[in-house]
Amino acid sequence: MAASTSAESALAQLEEPLSEREREVLTLLVSGKTNAEAARDLFVSVGTIKSHTGNIYRKLGAKNRAQAVSRARDLGLLP
Repeated sequence: MAASTSAESALAQLEEPLSEREREVLTLLVSGKTNAEAARDLFVSVGTIKSHTGNIYRKLGAKNRAQAVSRARDLGLLP
């Protein structure tokens, strides 16, 4: 339960919290999946993944995947 509370607290720190789907995409990005692999896993188009990824970067204030992952870890959004 503590991890859930920590993630909820981190989401509250963001001006605009990540959606459930954006958190799913972030988890796939952290695991090293490409946009195409993430799209296959979530049964959506690559363009949809790119859109979610762009939103994740904007919300986390990141310029790339590495920064997004680092910021998400700093906020406690990742296990």
